[in-house]
Amino acid sequence: MRILKPMYVMAIAAVTLTSCSSVKNMTVPTMDTAVSMAEKQGVVSDEQFKHWAHADLETDTIPGMSVDKAYDFLEGKEGETVIVAVIDSGIDIEHEDLKDVLWTNPKEIPGNNIDDDKNGYVDDVYGWNFLGGDGVAAPEQLELTRLVAELNTRFEGKTADDISDKDKADFEKYQEYLEAYTKASEKHFATMDRLAQIEGVITSVKEYIGKETLTLEDLKAVETDDLSIKGQVNGLIGMFSNGFDEASFNDYYDGLKVNKNYDFEYDGRAIVGDDPEDIKDVNYGNGNVIGSKDVESHGTHVSGIILASRTNGLGMRGVAHNAKLMSVRAVPDGDERDKDVALAIRYAVDNGAKVVNMSFGKSYSPNKEWVIDAIKYAEKHDVLLVHAAGNSSEDIDVSDNWPNDSFDKVNEVADNVLTVGAMSINNNENLPATFTNYGQKNVDVFAPGVQIYSTIPKNEYAKFSGTSMASPEVAGVATLVRSYYPELSASQVKHIIMNSGTKLNLDVLVPGKKGEKANFSNLSISGKVANAYNALVLADKMVNGK
Repeated sequence: MRILKPMYVMAIAAVTLTSCSSVKNMTVPTMDTAVSMAEKQGVVSDEQFKHWAHADLETDTIPGMSVDKAYDFLEGKEGETVIVAVIDSGIDIEHEDLKDVLWTNPKEIPGNNIDDDKNGYVDDVYGWNFLGGDGVAAPEQLELTRLVAELNTRFEGKTADDISDKDKADFEKYQEYLEAYTKASEKHFATMDRLAQIEGVITSVKEYIGKETLTLEDLKAVETDDLSIKGQVNGLIGMFSNGFDEASFNDYYDGLKVNKNYDFEYDGRAIVGDDPEDIKDVNYGNGNVIGSKDVESHGTHVSGIILASRTNGLGMRGVAHNAKLMSVRAVPDGDERDKDVALAIRYAVDNGAKVVNMSFGKSYSPNKEWVIDAIKYAEKHDVLLVHAAGNSSEDIDVSDNWPNDSFDKVNEVADNVLTVGAMSINNNENLPATFTNYGQKNVDVFAPGVQIYSTIPKNEYAKFSGTSMASPEVAGVATLVRSYYPELSASQVKHIIMNSGTKLNLDVLVPGKKGEKANFSNLSISGKVANAYNALVLADKMVNGK
């Protein structure tokens, strides 16, 4: 989802709407995988801040993961190549900082339209695209929207008096989902209504002054005694003066028009051609793992954090070397399908990945058992899964956050999943990212996730924030450990990262709790920040006994 900058929010809010003066100032809904608008804090150089997640608390006074110190420890040692799968929205595998670290399927002949290795996927040279399409974006509904849409066919417009005894349980669920949908979609539809009204204001003013397009100079030149037009013009002057001109408005509005999160009628699987409710229907997708370079930067950013080339002198340095990137496209602009996630995990496992990053999540998972079975499958094959905790400022010991390695938030079904919360550069009460989820039973460890510099499509770079960024930081640490100490199991690597993290004895602001404080150690199981150097030292002791 595109995010409107705060400047634009204020600019649009300034426009006078004569037809509906009660419309509230616009706010923009966000998703779990959305980038936070967190700002740089602390006094560090630009170069330090670019890779602040790699810094060491003791030597740099920055609460990073001691990655640079880890490489000092590794000097003279040789590691094995580790395949890392990134399940995400699409990855620019042509990026200058990623093209040299790509996994390629050694048994597949590119472009011959034959499943050479008989793995069920034709021309899966760099991975697989479960979202279908060829170089296109992948809008989707939220899972909540899909649930309501399905039950609308049975219950829309009905009351409890109309429901038979056998349908009462489903009807109660429908009521619960419908209430949640109404609450979640309110801001989105209010935003769209306001944008439609502003579009009408722009059209009205253009007709009044006889212009096909508007400029700030055109607006300032308008002289009129018509109070309605004068109010509209003044509102647009305020908007244009803040840098949000007609072209910017149209670009933003057009972007939101393709948002299908709350659209009951949209069929996100039409381009895919499968039955998303049949886990056995696996013959779908293609080998185009990039998706649309124009809109999908998330997967590229996540990938760079883990393993962008450390030796080419370009852009940035990933956490891990000795790593190859397997690209698995399964996360749309909306909520991912349980089926796609389950099959994506299995694809990564079957094709040799030892670490899998999953920077996505949702609050509803109707076919969660498919994903749980895939997690168990990964455990059986010694694959570590690293998952973002989510960006809702919630305690996920209470709130639902899927995928998860537990049906009940208490008992884990497997011991190969690391769930990661996000923290900032601030070694004080502001250490936790304001958006991060947390949980003393369901978040394993924290990692840097605010203003993280990494790759985006078309050989560019940007700073993004989110638990989506914290998860690949930990996936990078796990990759280092698995490279240099391949004897260790996925479960052992998980617990090494948890046990070796940096413990910070700080009382911090609890995300989403408006001033409430708790000790940082209470926000996760380990109570720690992942630390690459400490993890490698502990792994070395476990393997070599020194």
